[in-house]
Amino acid sequence: MPGLGSIGLPELLILLVIIIIIFGVGKLPEIGGALGKGIREFRSASEGSGTEEKSAEENEKKEEEKEE
Repeated sequence: MPGLGSIGLPELLILLVIIIIIFGVGKLPEIGGALGKGIREFRSASEGSGTEEKSAEENEKKEEEKEE
């Protein structure tokens, strides 16, 4: 099964035609936008654990500065 990992241009064109037949041309921008939004949210959530820790540390520093 060495050929399963590579998707060429003909396969992509067949997939595009099937998607157009199923969803129609009018829905493609909506589907693309929703897919992009989902990817952005996933990235921000996966990177969010580190940023949450940083923001918590920054809030603690600000509170300490206010107390002084």
